[in-house]
Amino acid sequence: MGLTRQYLRYGPAALFGLVASARGNAAFVGLRGERGRGVAVPACEHVFVWDARKGEKVLILKGLKQEVSCLCPSPDGLHLAVGYEDGSIRVFSLLSGEANITFNGHKAAVTALQYDHLGGRLVSGSKDTDVIVWDVINECGLYRLRGHKDAVTQVLFLKEKNLLVTSGKDTLVKWWDLDTQHCFKTLVGHRTEVWGMALISEEKRLITGSADSELRVWDITYIQEVKDPDEPESKKSRESSPGAKENAEEEETLELDERPEERIVKCSKVGSIMREGRDRVVTIATDRTGKILACHGTDAVLEVFSVLSEEEVQKKLEKKMKKAKKKAKQSSEEEPEGTVELSLQEEIQRVTNIRASSKIKSFDLILSPKGELKIVLLLQNNIIELYNLNLSAQVPQAVRASRITIGGHRSDVRTLAFSSDNIAILSAAAESVKIWNRSTLQCIRTMDCEYALCSLFVPGDRQVIIGTKTGKLQLYDLASGSLMETVTAHDGAVWSIALSPDQRGFVTGGADKCVKFWEFELVKDESSVQKRLSVKHVRILQLDEDVLCVRYSPNQKLLAVSLLDCTVKVFYIDTLKFFLSLYGHKLPVLCMDISYDGTLIATGSADRNVKIWGLDFGDCHRSLFAHDDSVMYLQFVAKSHLFFTAGKDSKIKQWDADKFEHIQTLEGHHQEVWCLALSPNGDYVVSASHDKSLRLWERTREPLVLEEEREMQREAEYEESVAKEEQPAVAGETQGETGLAGKKTIETIKAAERIMEAIELYREETAKLKEHKAICKAAGKEVPFPVNPILRAYGNITPSAYVLEVFKKVKSSELEESLLVLPFSYVPDLLRLFNEYIQLGSEVELLCRALLFLLKIHFGQITSNHMLVTVIENLKKTTISRVSEARDVLGFNMAGLQYLKREIEAKDEVTFFADATDRFEEKKRKRKKKEKEKMVLAVL
Repeated sequence: MGLTRQYLRYGPAALFGLVASARGNAAFVGLRGERGRGVAVPACEHVFVWDARKGEKVLILKGLKQEVSCLCPSPDGLHLAVGYEDGSIRVFSLLSGEANITFNGHKAAVTALQYDHLGGRLVSGSKDTDVIVWDVINECGLYRLRGHKDAVTQVLFLKEKNLLVTSGKDTLVKWWDLDTQHCFKTLVGHRTEVWGMALISEEKRLITGSADSELRVWDITYIQEVKDPDEPESKKSRESSPGAKENAEEEETLELDERPEERIVKCSKVGSIMREGRDRVVTIATDRTGKILACHGTDAVLEVFSVLSEEEVQKKLEKKMKKAKKKAKQSSEEEPEGTVELSLQEEIQRVTNIRASSKIKSFDLILSPKGELKIVLLLQNNIIELYNLNLSAQVPQAVRASRITIGGHRSDVRTLAFSSDNIAILSAAAESVKIWNRSTLQCIRTMDCEYALCSLFVPGDRQVIIGTKTGKLQLYDLASGSLMETVTAHDGAVWSIALSPDQRGFVTGGADKCVKFWEFELVKDESSVQKRLSVKHVRILQLDEDVLCVRYSPNQKLLAVSLLDCTVKVFYIDTLKFFLSLYGHKLPVLCMDISYDGTLIATGSADRNVKIWGLDFGDCHRSLFAHDDSVMYLQFVAKSHLFFTAGKDSKIKQWDADKFEHIQTLEGHHQEVWCLALSPNGDYVVSASHDKSLRLWERTREPLVLEEEREMQREAEYEESVAKEEQPAVAGETQGETGLAGKKTIETIKAAERIMEAIELYREETAKLKEHKAICKAAGKEVPFPVNPILRAYGNITPSAYVLEVFKKVKSSELEESLLVLPFSYVPDLLRLFNEYIQLGSEVELLCRALLFLLKIHFGQITSNHMLVTVIENLKKTTISRVSEARDVLGFNMAGLQYLKREIEAKDEVTFFADATDRFEEKKRKRKKKEKEKMVLAVL
C-alpha cells in the first residue's frame, strides 16, 4: 500500500482592512466609564469596539461564522446583544469580551433587538416573522409571538406597562400584552412597509416611518382598569332587577365585541411630520431621554428633530395664549377661550440636517448631561463619522468631531499583491492604494490612485505599478508615497499585468485587444541629480478580442493570453508566433496561472469551471466544477502543483492539479471574493471581498487528510439539515400566536443524547449494585465492587449524582428543547431522580423548571401511568416545601440587602452634607481673606 499524500492545512490568521460592515447597526457603548466614547459596529462575523476620541480599535468581540445583522447594548452598558444572519443571538460582556449567553430560536437573520428598561429581558425580531422574548438572567427563552406575515423591522418595550410594540414589512404595527402573550391591537394605517418606529413624550406618542416621506404620529392613551365611580352603582341597580345577571353578561359581551383592543391602549393618529427625503425611512430612533428624534433614508442626510417636554409645551401654550389675547384686544374682539393649540410641527421641531460624506446605513445618538448631542454615523463606504451638535446654540450646527477611515478602503479591493520578502501586502481599490505590514496588519502607506484593476511590486519592492480602468499605468514610490509617473498604456481598461521571470520587465493586457511588453529603465529626473525608475514600451501583440488575462511561463518562452471569445491563446515570446489554442470553456476565462515547472496551465472561467491543461500539447487533463458562481482568481502555490481559486460564491478553494482533487475550502468571506494573492514562499494567502474585508490565511503545520476533511463536510451538512428540520410538536399546543422560544439544533440533540446516556449508565449501575448485594449476601462477606471508570473520573460519585452533573451541564437556553427531544421511556427514571435530588435540596430552581416542563409535554402519559402516581405525590410534597424554603431564604436576603442599601444611603447623605458644610466654611474663609486684603490696599 502506497503512502497517502499529506497536505498542510491553511487556517484563518486575521481579518483587516475593515472599519465597519454596512449590514448591521452602530451603537454607542461605555468605554473606561465614559458613555458615548466607545462605538460598537459590526465587522463581518465580529463586532469591533472603536474609541471614538482616538480612532483606535479597543476591543474585538469574536463571532463564529455567520455575519452580524443587529446590535443592542444593555441599559447598564456592561453587555452587548449581537444578532446574527443564522438567527442566533449572543450576549457579550464588554469588560471581558467573551460571549456569556447564546440564544437559538430564529430560523433566519435577526433584524431587531431591544432590552427592557431593567435589562432583564431581551426581545428579538427576525426575517422569519417571529418575535421572541428572552430571559437574560435565567439564560432561557420565555415565549415566541407569531402574528406578522413578513420580516419584523422594529421591536419596542414599554416601560410603564408590560407591553410590546412590533412593526413589520407586512405594513402592520402590532401591540402585544406580555402578561397574556396575546396581540390585542393591530395598527393598519400604513399602505407600505413599516421600516421603523420610536416612542417619544414619555411613551405617550408613537412615530412610525414608512416607504414615503411621511413620519406618522400616533397618540397613545392607557385605559385605566378602574372604571368611573358612578358605573358600579348603575351596575348594582341593574343587577338587583329580575334577569339582570343575564342582561349584564350580554352587555359585557357586546362591549368586548365592539372594541376588544381598547381595553388596554387606545392609539389614534394625530398627524404627520414631513421629511425632506423622498425615499423610504431606513432608521428612525431617539436618544435614551426621548428628547431628540432622528431619522434617515437611503441618502446621505440625517434629519434631527427636537421633541418638546410637557413643561415646554405648557410654556409655549401660555405664550401663544398671551399673544392671542393681545391680538383680540387690539382687534376689540372677544377673548379666545381654549381655542389655542400647538401644532404637531411646533411640538416636534426640526433642529438641523446633517449631511454625511456618503450614504448612511445606520446611526446612534446620545445626549450628554451638558446638553450636547453626540451622533455616530455608519456609512456605506467603510467609514464611521462622529458629530457633535450643540442644542443650546441659537442655530444648532453639527460639527464633525472625528472620522475613522485609516483602517480600510472606501470601495471594493480589486487587486492584491505580495512583496518578494513576504512582508508587505498591496491592496488597491477605486480610489486608493494601501500598503500593509503582514505581521502587524497596520496600514503603512496610503496613496491616491485611479480605479485600480491589477498591480505588481517592482523587483526590489521599492516601487509598485498599478493598472487602471482608464488604461493607464501608475508608478508609485513607496518610500515617499508619491506618484512618480503615469503612462497611457491602453485605450481601454488594463485587465491584467504580469512580471517577466527575468524581472527586467512586464506585460499588460487590455480591453483595446492589445498585449504590450514593457521594460524597466532608469531615467534622469529633472528635479534631482539621481536617476529614477521608469517604464519603456518595447513590443505590441495585436489580437482579435479583448484581453482579460496574461501570464508568462517560468522559462519565459511562452505567453498565455485569455480572450473574450472564451479561448486561451499561447504564443512564443521571442517571435510572438501562435503556438496553442485552449478552447472548451463556455464563458470567458477570467483568470489563469502556469505552474512553476511550466508543464501545467490552469484556467478559471465565468462558467464556474476550472480546467487543467498540459502546456506541451494543449490537451485538457481535467475539467473541475469549482464554484457555484464565476471563478474570479486563480494562482498556483510556489514550487508545487497545488493551486487556489476564488469565486463569486464567497469561497476560496485549494486544489491538487496532479490528482485533480479538491483539498480544502476556506470559508470566511460573506460576499463575492474579487481577488487573492499568495506569498512567494506559499505560507500566506490574502483575499479581498465585496464585504470590504481583507483576510489573511496562514499555512499551519497541521496535516490535512482528505478522508477526514470529507467526513467533516458530511457532518457539517448533517448539522445544517437538522437545523432545517420541522420542530417537534408539543402535546396539547396548537400553532397559535405563542409557542416555545427555542428551536431544535445539533446542540440540543447532543444534550438530549448525553442525558439518555447518563440515565442508561444509572440503570446499569443500579442493576449491577443489586447483583453485587445478592453476591455478597450469598458469600456472607463483603466482595469489592468494581467502580465504573466514568464515575471514577468524576471523583467516585454515585450514578444518580452523575445524572445530576450531566443535567447541570445542559445550557439553560437549550434545556426545554433537549427535554422535548428526550423519549418518554427515560422520563419515569428522571422523575424518580428529581424526587431524590429535590429532597436533598440541590438545584431546586433548575429541577423545578425541568419537572414542570416534563409534566406539561408528557401530561397524558404520566397521569395514565399507575407506577408514577406515588412518585408524583412525593414530588408534590417535596417540591412545595423546598420551593417555599428557597423563597424564604430569598426574601430574607432581599430584606437584608435593602437594609444595607438604606444604611449606605444614610451614610452617603451625612457625608454629602458634611462635605457641603466644609466647602461653605472654606468659601467663607476665602471671602474674609479677600476682604482683609482689600481693606489693607484701601489703607495704603
